Amino acid sequence: MEAKKRIDQLIELLNKYSYEYYQLNRPSVSDQEFDALLHELIHLEELHPEYSSPDSPTVRVGGTVLDKFEKVTHRLPMMSLSNAFNEDDLRSFDEKIRKTTPNISYNVELKIDGLAGSLIYSAGELTLGATRGNGAVGENITNNAKTIRSIPLSINHLFDVEFRGEIYMSKQSFLKANKERESKGLDLFKNPRNAAAGSVRQLDSSVVAKRQLDMFIYSVMEPELHGLTSHKEALDFAKSMGFNINPHSKQCKTIEEVLKYIEEYTEKRHHLDYEIDGIVIKVNELEVYDQIGYTAKSPKWAIAYKFPAEEVVTQIHNITFQVGRTGQITPVANLAPVIIQGSTVSRATLHNEDFVVDKDIRENDFVVIRKAGDIIPEVVRVVEDRRASNSIPFQMIQECPVCGHPLDRKEGEADYYCHNDYCDAKLIEQLIHFSSRKAMNIEGLGDRIIEQFYNDGLLKSISDIYRLKNHYKDLIVKEGFGTKSIDKLLENIERSKENNLEKLLFGLGIRHVGEKVSKVIANTYRNLEDYTSLQFDDLVTIDEIGTVIAESVLAYFKDEDSIQLIEELRDFGLNTQYTSSVVEKAAFSGKTFVLTGKLEVYTRTEAKNLIENLGGKVSGSVSQKTDYVVAGSDAGSKLTKAEQLGVTVISEEEFKNLLDG
Repeated sequence: MEAKKRIDQLIELLNKYSYEYYQLNRPSVSDQEFDALLHELIHLEELHPEYSSPDSPTVRVGGTVLDKFEKVTHRLPMMSLSNAFNEDDLRSFDEKIRKTTPNISYNVELKIDGLAGSLIYSAGELTLGATRGNGAVGENITNNAKTIRSIPLSINHLFDVEFRGEIYMSKQSFLKANKERESKGLDLFKNPRNAAAGSVRQLDSSVVAKRQLDMFIYSVMEPELHGLTSHKEALDFAKSMGFNINPHSKQCKTIEEVLKYIEEYTEKRHHLDYEIDGIVIKVNELEVYDQIGYTAKSPKWAIAYKFPAEEVVTQIHNITFQVGRTGQITPVANLAPVIIQGSTVSRATLHNEDFVVDKDIRENDFVVIRKAGDIIPEVVRVVEDRRASNSIPFQMIQECPVCGHPLDRKEGEADYYCHNDYCDAKLIEQLIHFSSRKAMNIEGLGDRIIEQFYNDGLLKSISDIYRLKNHYKDLIVKEGFGTKSIDKLLENIERSKENNLEKLLFGLGIRHVGEKVSKVIANTYRNLEDYTSLQFDDLVTIDEIGTVIAESVLAYFKDEDSIQLIEELRDFGLNTQYTSSVVEKAAFSGKTFVLTGKLEVYTRTEAKNLIENLGGKVSGSVSQKTDYVVAGSDAGSKLTKAEQLGVTVISEEEFKNLLDG
């Protein structure tokens, strides 16, 4: 009897400690103490099997080995959720809900990236664990479910009840599992979701136990049978039964609150100890579910917002070639349209011949693409096992696709160029660049209009932009225009003459001279008239100006056509002087700032301009050279790195105090 008494005591203690660790997240004993007690219990149960209990923590160790999993038919189908990919989708969902049930609220929760599972309890005991399968039929994983420590083996509820949730592997467990596999020379798991799915389907439950899986419950089936009236009550009920409920769920009264929650966790998700791939939005009031209704596959009262994919697979239909303003020829992949990070992408730059050849990219290939810097779509790699057997390797064109002029690739460079000064594509791109927002910012003179005016013979060079007023009668009778729109366009063209020198310098489209370099040069040599007499040594002494940029600038201002263009622009009244807007201030002069999190008083652009106008610099990343990190609410990894490096972190209020000085 002493043995039984000790076994019962150990079971009670270990179940209590497990509950504190997994449900309360407040362990009262160390891992070493827990393991010592567990090993004592295992030893006693081996000596006295007659005293073993179905809810003993030793069940968690596993050991049952199956030949195969038996199939389980779900009494209630495990339906999937319809997806939302952007704000418009979510607002549409909200509008449809409120047409039939206006007075509702939402329960919003993290969408755990794992695999769905079902747990059925009869008379308080776990009797079945099952995978979702195809929604109608899953696999019996009861033995494996019992090894997951966050799943109670028994609950204090006598009625039959089914809980559903997501089985997942934490990032920490994932790293540990891969480290073990690496030491054994085994293939590594690709990601925590695959690792969790593969682990749950192990026939040996002792293997599952070592993988340290977890589970968050997200629903109680037939909640009305248990006296529940809202989804929030159902989650609280599951928590009271000893289940893990994700602590970040939140009730929202409006779709605006939902969108704010999504914005918050889009930023925070990388700091969680588990992967999430979206946010689930559910109507909270259970009584209106039938009124809102269902489709064949999904409930209409819930939707899953999917985070924009960081990498997706699509197919290249063909590769075409684009001519830039400098004559640079860029291969472009025309893709089967696919959504990346909330927007539809159908084209991706392939940069140059070397890029395509190195990655062996071919027409009709399936490729992985992503958005570089969350903006520009690019091809990451080819999915080679999906390549057709008759695939043809890429070959670079040798003639301009627009004018037919032979292309040239200089030694040591990766790009091909069309050197025909009268190539239509080059001239159109030069006009588009000159008028763009970051250059001369001529509102109303967009890509389509420039191309139309070019084809009509009204725009053939940059200086023709300032001659458009001479064609007023021709312009106002053009289809789609009229007096008002043309007057506004001509007004914007006149206003562009007042732009500071760096805008004009950037707009000229000098090779290798971007927006930042234009400002650096203009700040040093403040009169455009001086540029024709600049020497190589004058330019390379400027910070951030190297040999390549210096040679490009000198070549441009020694070219007769360039000199003639500048003289024409000066005659049209364009400003050719640089006026600095920077007022040096000691707290900012020469200092490097990084902005992170949400700022309440200033927008990011406003804060950046304020810093630069006071002599400071704004960087996108934190390093030892950073002087200040301005941290708004919900600051993420940049704040963490600043703290690790000992960089000074200031709040927005402290930033404002620096400005007030």
